Amino acid sequence: MKNRGLPYRSIRKRSSRMVWGLPLYDIAMGPDPAKGELRGHARGIVAIGDFATGILALGGVARGIVAVGGLALGLLLGVGGLCTGALAVGGLAIGGIAIGGGAIGGIAIGGGAFGYYAVGGGALGEHVIDGMRQDPEAVRFFGNWLPFPLEFPYRHSRN
Repeated sequence: MKNRGLPYRSIRKRSSRMVWGLPLYDIAMGPDPAKGELRGHARGIVAIGDFATGILALGGVARGIVAVGGLALGLLLGVGGLCTGALAVGGLAIGGIAIGGGAIGGIAIGGGAFGYYAVGGGALGEHVIDGMRQDPEAVRFFGNWLPFPLEFPYRHSRN
């Protein structure tokens, strides 16, 4: 690795306890001049690093059953700027249930939502609730999930 004259800090910690052939935890952040790596790649049950792969993965690019990071590729849960998962929550969320600024999924909730059931400022799908319309099936479906009413039956008269 080229020495640019800038100070850097690197963290490398790995558990000695192994589960299913993986360390219980692995932390790899920052450059590693000995290996010639610019970014750390953590692999473990709990993985924390610039790149993280594990059951619980936290990092800039995270891959795992539960993933949290800038780019989070989760199987069950993804939380991050761009994320995927059965439940995805983030800036751009793609999953079975997607919640985010941009949401794409079977059930999509967000500013821009695209899904079979969709709620948002700009929503596209089969059953939609947005600023212009309230599909009765979508109102029934989301009414069972959300703690607040989706319809506003009270009209104020101008007397």
